Amino acid sequence: MLYKPVVYVTRSLQEPGPTLLSKYCHINMNDSVIPISKRQMVEKAKEVDAIVCMLGDKIDSEVIYSAGNRLKLISCYSAGYDHVDLEAATNKEIVVTNTPDILSETTADLTFALIFAVSRNVVKGDYYVKNAKWKFGWTPDLFLGTDVYGKVLGIIGLGNIGTKVARRAKGFEMDVIYHNRTRRYELESKFGLRYVDFHELLRRSDFISIHVDLNKDTYHMISFDELKKMKNTAFLINTARGKVVKEKDLVRALNKGLIAGAGLDVYEEEPVSRESPLLKTSNAVLLPHLGSATQETRSRMAEMAAMNVINFFRQIGPLHRVN
Repeated sequence: MLYKPVVYVTRSLQEPGPTLLSKYCHINMNDSVIPISKRQMVEKAKEVDAIVCMLGDKIDSEVIYSAGNRLKLISCYSAGYDHVDLEAATNKEIVVTNTPDILSETTADLTFALIFAVSRNVVKGDYYVKNAKWKFGWTPDLFLGTDVYGKVLGIIGLGNIGTKVARRAKGFEMDVIYHNRTRRYELESKFGLRYVDFHELLRRSDFISIHVDLNKDTYHMISFDELKKMKNTAFLINTARGKVVKEKDLVRALNKGLIAGAGLDVYEEEPVSRESPLLKTSNAVLLPHLGSATQETRSRMAEMAAMNVINFFRQIGPLHRVN
């Protein structure tokens, strides 16, 4: 690769990403964690051969069509790529890549962290102790939660992350049912899972965990009609994509006691607005999109995002292409 491509990295990237890129590319990196403006993104796209972007960076048709013919690659530092206008990129013959199959174990761990947080009052208990509200020692009715072991876990989407959640659930002796676009017979046999239709999953599950991509079929997949079908003792967990759940309907269901609670790591709009009614719910645990947030996983993601750039311009593989 005689020509060293110019790469713009939209936000500070973990090692070994920058070191790898610097061997083969000229790097221009935004060292802040704060995203740049739309106007800045449009200008940057005109000046570079490749962009390494984060999940919160909107690479829409305006950015892509304003880039001229120089921009050849958009490397997503994420498994998801719904923040990039794939149609526009494809029309401009711009390759889009992602970092798949790296964060599934880590996100599955976080899914269970949320399951336990909502079912065993972990966050409320922590606040209670740290704010000196614990006055009388052990009492028989303090923060009574619900068991996880032996309960029915309904998994919506049995891809890489959903499968790893199912595997963990068996360790807690949970009865795991799932709904997926296609049946996964080999996984049913391997992990003792049962396939059910979507509405049966809603009715039977004590915990529902969402693990689907965001597309036209999954947008607002969970709205008030679906929430009404759940048990009033059930919990909804979402570590997938925020727009799979219609938030205003979820807030309504939580406030009416139609479900027992929710654990969310993703939202329709991120960051969550200070005015969001979600912040006033007492039966939801809310995290700031931490699904892949471990040192090990973020480092592997940075390495793959960098190697996607390097391999593209060196015309070698692997290249984790999504268009």
